Amino acid sequence: MVKISGLEALAEIKKFNPAIPVIIMTAYASVETAVEALKKGAYDYLTKPLDFDELRLAMERAMEHSQLKEENRLLRERLSNRFDRRNLIGRSQTMTSLLETVAQVAPSEATVLITGESGTGKEMIAGAIHFNSFRKEGPFVKINCAAITETLLESELFGHEKGAFTGADRRKEGKFRQADDGSLFLDEVSEMSLAMQVKLLRVLQEREITRVGGNEVIKVNARIIAATNRNLLQDIAVGRFREDLYYRLNVVTLPLPPLRERREDIPLLAQHFLTRFAEMNRKTIKGFTPQAMDRLLKYAWPGNVRELMNAVERGVVLSRSEYLDETELPWILSGDGPVEQLQAAPPVLSGEASLGELEKATILKTLETVEGNKSEAARRLGITRRTLHQKLKKWGMM
Repeated sequence: MVKISGLEALAEIKKFNPAIPVIIMTAYASVETAVEALKKGAYDYLTKPLDFDELRLAMERAMEHSQLKEENRLLRERLSNRFDRRNLIGRSQTMTSLLETVAQVAPSEATVLITGESGTGKEMIAGAIHFNSFRKEGPFVKINCAAITETLLESELFGHEKGAFTGADRRKEGKFRQADDGSLFLDEVSEMSLAMQVKLLRVLQEREITRVGGNEVIKVNARIIAATNRNLLQDIAVGRFREDLYYRLNVVTLPLPPLRERREDIPLLAQHFLTRFAEMNRKTIKGFTPQAMDRLLKYAWPGNVRELMNAVERGVVLSRSEYLDETELPWILSGDGPVEQLQAAPPVLSGEASLGELEKATILKTLETVEGNKSEAARRLGITRRTLHQKLKKWGMM
């Protein structure tokens, strides 16, 4: 090159477009020039005489790298749009106040604890916090602590060394490392065992981890956003959750109200879901009939926003007109299904009631209390959801 060197050309190319992968070739190979080229943004470094097979491999790797970066950029853009605070729908006073707090909390580095029943949108709030923070260009990493066994959870969070346990055939980076310079969302954090809670507390205090089976101490820089559908103060009282971890997580608490406590948001949410699913299913549906909307407004929604979304999707799929009718909504909203039986007043028992009658009354009362939410009822009763289903079927309520 007559006028400028290869390294100078590299600098000019990167000014023009930093995304272009550049491979440097030179006859004067040295460690110093190679390091300088890579520091200035070269993707790879080849020496003369040129090996064309090596060049082909370098080009293929460079193209794959560029494609992966573009896919990551598009994915981050889609996620950012999905979790945009403006997409969090609600005009009720509680939601308006909540979104104002999200706007205040997002730019900070504070640890956030999001509480609320299942289906209220805790992940959406966590995403809104991340994508409205100074970490938005970093990763938003999610993990459901309830869906993974204790042994695997430690590996998922902290990573492991090769040979740390059976099947660990290579080193693995955990979620904390993956979330470096971004945010880590710990969903259902209350389902962690006490032993795992101790390890999580140490990470929050020291900002460092050690891989399973390793000795190296690794610094981590991830913002923690946690969520739970349980009452952690009650769990602390009975020894199920560590008080010191609670105060580490509870720097800022965002309580999400159940849908039944913000019914004025139901029409907005329903229309939002209808528009989305109509477009997805290539249908022209303008809205709901008055009868359909009346049913949506009267239903208790034990499954909260997630249940509403599923109900609207079903209606869109079955709809054959411009307005979604009440007959196209799930039968559970109709007023003549098992939910109404479950929410009926439990029988009055005499002092000589049998054990079976007491059991039935207790189950029905619990279901009434949780407004038909079988998962929550089973949890409060200390039985499995399957056992609850079997008993309801036995009583002709399923």
